[in-house]
Amino acid sequence: MGDFIGQDLTGSRFERVKLSGAQFHNVEFTDVVFREVAMNRVVIRGAELTDVDIDASIGKLIVNGVDVGPLVEAELNRRYPDRAKLRPTDVAGFREAWDVIERLWAGTVERAARLDPALLHESVDGEWSFIETLRHLAFATDAWIRRAVLGDPKPWDPLGLPWDAMPPTPGVPGDREARPSLEVALALRHDRMATVRELVDNGLTEEKLNSDTEPVDGPGWPPSRSFPVRECLQVVLNEEWEHRLFAERDLAILEARI
Repeated sequence: MGDFIGQDLTGSRFERVKLSGAQFHNVEFTDVVFREVAMNRVVIRGAELTDVDIDASIGKLIVNGVDVGPLVEAELNRRYPDRAKLRPTDVAGFREAWDVIERLWAGTVERAARLDPALLHESVDGEWSFIETLRHLAFATDAWIRRAVLGDPKPWDPLGLPWDAMPPTPGVPGDREARPSLEVALALRHDRMATVRELVDNGLTEEKLNSDTEPVDGPGWPPSRSFPVRECLQVVLNEEWEHRLFAERDLAILEARI
């Protein structure tokens, strides 16, 4: 622990640092970037928030006495009518949700394929490239469907890409330097999407949906414990939805450079 009073820490880098219980008084955060941070039970008083861009999973967020979480949810559902379908409650709902994912991603891939292949390896504002996004979604399917739900302890493909903050785990790939072509990345992507399609079409019953997974032995992600099957499927739907929005956002920036 330490006190930083009257000091200039401009340009400092904080990575894997715990600041729980820290206090910030009369501190300037201009141009600060927060990535993969947990900001639960944070209290901000007497602040100026201008030109702020927040991309987060929002629960209870009180701004000037107003809980804006429900307002944000309602606006997102208005902008994206398909979004409400991504919170299914039964097998038919999960099947319909996957229909939505397949349809939307087909359009996004078609859009990406029109770009110079080199741009699909380019990071926009420090985010994953389009190819890296496809690789990460394959990893998410391997983790939550093939490993957690289907019980394969080693479902990984060498091109799978975990999230950046995941600690190195024996047997789990994480090659950020790989540069597969769009065709190669899509071959893996389509194979993993077919796995989900087979599950929701033929392997999922109401009984299974409302059951828990069997713990999987061996290192990997998720940890070797039981999870609700419903939760595993929802994680994949969330990953698919959010990363497509990120991809569409970044593709628009890449297109503007042409």
